[in-house]
Amino acid sequence: MKSLRLPAALAAVALIATGCSDEGGSADGGSYPREETLYTTGTAWGPPTSWNPMMRGGYAVGTIGMVYESLFHYDPESGEYVPWLAEGDEWPDEQTHVINLREGVTWNDGEPLVAQDVVTTLELGKVEGVPYSTVWDYVESVEATDEQTVTVSFSEPRAQEWMNWAYSNPIVPDHIWADMEETQIAEGANEEPVGTGPYGYESHDDERMIWERNDDWWGIDALDLTMDARYVVDIVNASNDVTLGMLTQGEVDVSNNFLPGIDQVLESNELITSYYDGPPYMRSANTAWLIPNHDVAPLDDVDFRQALAHAIDMDKIIDGPYSNLVEAASPTGLLPEWDDYIDHELVEEEGYSHDKDESVAFLEDAGYLDEDGDGFVETPDGEPIALTLQVPSGWTDWMEAARLIAQDAQAVGINIEAEFPDPDLVDQNRNSGEFDLVINNARQLSNTPWTYYDYLFQMPVRDEQTTVNFHRYENEEAWDLTQQLAAVPADDTEGMAEMTSQIQEIYLEELPTIPLWYNGQWAQVSNANWTNWPSEDGDLATPAVLWDGWYEMGFIETLAAIEPAE
Repeated sequence: MKSLRLPAALAAVALIATGCSDEGGSADGGSYPREETLYTTGTAWGPPTSWNPMMRGGYAVGTIGMVYESLFHYDPESGEYVPWLAEGDEWPDEQTHVINLREGVTWNDGEPLVAQDVVTTLELGKVEGVPYSTVWDYVESVEATDEQTVTVSFSEPRAQEWMNWAYSNPIVPDHIWADMEETQIAEGANEEPVGTGPYGYESHDDERMIWERNDDWWGIDALDLTMDARYVVDIVNASNDVTLGMLTQGEVDVSNNFLPGIDQVLESNELITSYYDGPPYMRSANTAWLIPNHDVAPLDDVDFRQALAHAIDMDKIIDGPYSNLVEAASPTGLLPEWDDYIDHELVEEEGYSHDKDESVAFLEDAGYLDEDGDGFVETPDGEPIALTLQVPSGWTDWMEAARLIAQDAQAVGINIEAEFPDPDLVDQNRNSGEFDLVINNARQLSNTPWTYYDYLFQMPVRDEQTTVNFHRYENEEAWDLTQQLAAVPADDTEGMAEMTSQIQEIYLEELPTIPLWYNGQWAQVSNANWTNWPSEDGDLATPAVLWDGWYEMGFIETLAAIEPAE
């Protein structure tokens, strides 16, 4: 499959190169004036094939955020929820949430946004394959009490979990989705997406997705947000090296994947900037985890996982492929922004660190010995161990990190080989459980550390795990505590810390996954054609990434703030 990447890469370069002139060619023979066209890349690693917001991880970049919008947004800087499709809300009691929709919001087919749209969206969670089915674990009912008012009643209060849903899940139109077949809801391509957002579908081909500005967007008047970019063209990644060349040549305006050597470029090219002027240049966005498949022996053995965790030398990864652009993750995996919820005393007592001797001791004490003298340990039953660590081809930082992890494992006698399949195949294998080890960073910074523990412990485990618990770990106590955390009031920091401490005790003892590093908000921008990007010295502190979840945490404001360069 790797042989197919080169033509795609060359095609992408050719397509983008035309964008450096006054006008660039389009898939349908049209043209995109450069001063009105924002070129982005770094999120899509395959051709756009779906515009279905229910297919998390499978839809075209921008489907949620630019086309489909949520009730609220969340500002991680202030810790506050921002009314979006909802104009206001109230909590008459802890088990009732009344949401008032904005007047004058229309879908891009001209139909008005009404309360029934919210009701239908929530009820779609009952369809198999829709990613937010767990919402019905605690939502008792949802009702359109009038055209603009929705009342949600809860069987049990889970304020953090519910508000995470309310800002991160898009509302879809009842007049289209209510009559869809269930297979279309969960798996259909939704080729003509009807949303309320600032952009709509224009065209696509195998190398790019093109969105066109919705000049009737409700946010222009209600939020005073206007987009100078008439077109947003998202380019499918060829490789990190190709993307770096595009960025330095002004052929793309923002790149959201790791770029090798970007630290040197940021220091030497005044047109290329990021959020910080010096190391680490990028803010933290998520935790990169080593994900072991608990259905594969001996990865289901905690002693083996502990041995693997102690074997990994994170300093080599940070100093090597990342050139000190990232930091080692806490053994808890929680992001620096959630430091208040880390039990540092517990981490000091129970956390792991790189220690080759300790790794070997875990193996020997558990009966993993090299009886045949080939340099690798066998299971206590004498069976050979041969594991693979899969990361996507073209993700050069993860590829090099995987090689280093495999080398560290081999140094203590654990036979691991790094493999680099096509990105789509990695996703398929991960979701279906057809893997030994992968690296994953699927949960971003959010309104609550509950989202991380939901990722780690959510049950039940299904045949296809599309968003959480890829490691297929089952722990009833941990999942129960995670659900209790969801019910703690969002402003009760002390109560949240008490709950997360209990969860961390289980996590550090069981180590179902292995936190590696804090992944950066990879936001490298070119000021050649567009300026006023976020920076630590400027007025704009919102993110400049198009990843899932970041539109609702400020990227839409960034999109409205940037302007053509003179």
